[in-house]
Amino acid sequence: MKELAAKIFSVIVLVMLIMPCVHAKSIEKERAEIDALSQKILTRLYEKYPSAERVIKKCYGYSTLGATGSQFGFTGDSHGRGIAFNNVTGEKFYMKMQEFKLGFGVGIKEFDLVFVFGSQEAWNNFTSGKFKFGTEAEAAATDTVNGESLAGATIVGENMWVYQTTTKGVSLAANLKGMSIYKNKKLNGEK
Repeated sequence: MKELAAKIFSVIVLVMLIMPCVHAKSIEKERAEIDALSQKILTRLYEKYPSAERVIKKCYGYSTLGATGSQFGFTGDSHGRGIAFNNVTGEKFYMKMQEFKLGFGVGIKEFDLVFVFGSQEAWNNFTSGKFKFGTEAEAAATDTVNGESLAGATIVGENMWVYQTTTKGVSLAANLKGMSIYKNKKLNGEK
């Protein structure tokens, strides 16, 4: 009986020692997947809007998010993941996105969002988790900080623009949206 208890104890200790290693590997794997996704998003953006490459390189910071959304009837949602990168300080955060929709619509789509920040304040608002937005505003935008054309981008806040491109699917909708973007605490090593 003592031998069985000793074996069970040994197995439990071994599992407890291995679990952090498995968890760490899965976090690194998820980070690598998001880094690769971010590069794909930028490549697709630059193909559609060639001037965006200069904007991304010269802006204060940017965020790439790959998302999937669906809506059937009067409600829908989207979720995504990506990074926020500060061109000035080199900071990088892994991000999550959740969007809720209310209104009539039908469809499923995958889409990319690339946010551009023209100032430290816009960056701080976005990465703090305080950034939320709803209705869309269509406008031609010029980055007053760098003088670059943001053709194809939509103004979403002071010194903040977003490019959105659909990668797969079709969606027909007329609705109000509420989007929340926040840091992925697990992947950023936060508690």
